Amino acid sequence: MEKKANTKEYIRAIGRRKTATAVVKLIPASKTSYTINGKDFAVYFPTAELKKIINDAFTAVGGTPKFEVVVTTKGGGSHAQAEAVRHGISRALVEHDAELRTTLKKAKMLKRDPRQVERKKFGMKKARKAPQWSKR
Repeated sequence: MEKKANTKEYIRAIGRRKTATAVVKLIPASKTSYTINGKDFAVYFPTAELKKIINDAFTAVGGTPKFEVVVTTKGGGSHAQAEAVRHGISRALVEHDAELRTTLKKAKMLKRDPRQVERKKFGMKKARKAPQWSKR
């Protein structure tokens, strides 16, 4: 029995932001294209701001290498998912070419944003908002 060689080699990386997680696969291709959760990039992220967030990693490195970007993302909101995708793309680009690390690090795209929503505490209205105090 012969083993079948994988026809498409890819670089895999995980990006995170708040509760959003994105598994990014960069597949070398003739032109850059995005597929997010089986949908086209423009359909999944309709606003220009979200599209810019995702392209930031490629624009930061200058000469855009051509990749087919396949992403599976879940959790969080659309903005957090977009930032998780950017984080994953940045990590994958560093895995592809280690020289891009300094550029992406200066642009702060390799650091996972650790901020989370603070939990609501017992006896409080929200995480820190206490009920109105009354003397009697």
